[in-house]
Amino acid sequence: MNENNSAPMSAGTPADDGMRPMPKVNTISVNDVIDALAAGLGDFRRAPVYGLCIGAVFALGGLFVVLSAAALNISYLSYPAAAGFVLIGPFAAVGLYEVSRRLNSGETLSWSKIFGTMWAQKSRELSWMAFVVLFIQIMWMYQVRLLLALFLGFRSFASFQEFLNEVISTPEGLMFLAIGHVVGAVLSLILFSLTVISFPLLLEEDRDFITAMITSVRAVVKSPVPMIGWAFTVTALLIVSMVPAFIGLVVTLPILGHTTWHLYRKCVTIPEECGR
Repeated sequence: MNENNSAPMSAGTPADDGMRPMPKVNTISVNDVIDALAAGLGDFRRAPVYGLCIGAVFALGGLFVVLSAAALNISYLSYPAAAGFVLIGPFAAVGLYEVSRRLNSGETLSWSKIFGTMWAQKSRELSWMAFVVLFIQIMWMYQVRLLLALFLGFRSFASFQEFLNEVISTPEGLMFLAIGHVVGAVLSLILFSLTVISFPLLLEEDRDFITAMITSVRAVVKSPVPMIGWAFTVTALLIVSMVPAFIGLVVTLPILGHTTWHLYRKCVTIPEECGR
């Protein structure tokens, strides 16, 4: 399947979305995901500095979250906090989407242009997606606290090691771990479905964020095997990347970000009357 090579929009506002055709959602295959991954790797090789810098900032953010939990004597929340932090990956990858967009449209790359595009999103619909991500992240942390109370009682732990020992050595702890991961997987899948296409779509198109989220969910529903397979791949790579003090995210995040851009271009076709 060929990628949609239409350029990003400059005209139109979200207010007139009701009069504009919905983006067309294409059916993709596993091979399309593989092609998108190859293209993402290509973008990373063509502009490694941008990817490495954005990845490093994200990795430092994750490390800060974990260290903050330890400093506040809630080290037992380090693991769920770190996992929850990864949920903001799509938002952090906006700069990477812009790098891929510019590379594929032949536009020049510079930090001023990348940061300028990212800063411009504050007054566009993409900024509303931050609230969607934040809402899911709050739900994530609340379900962790609720399950902790249900299975381990209303108590704190002196260290992450003590918490880990309790979780893996008691029936209650193992139940907390199992149910917590199931609930977390459901929340992650919901967030993935809402954002995998909506973030790059809002960056390229002047659409309202509701339309973008609907389009994203439609893309997942239309091609469930490759899209959910990609979701599991992203999750596995992020978990592995987090293990060595988030260092792996420096490389993993940019590759995943670039790949997601190309996956979006394969999944969505913008009607001619909506393009530039």
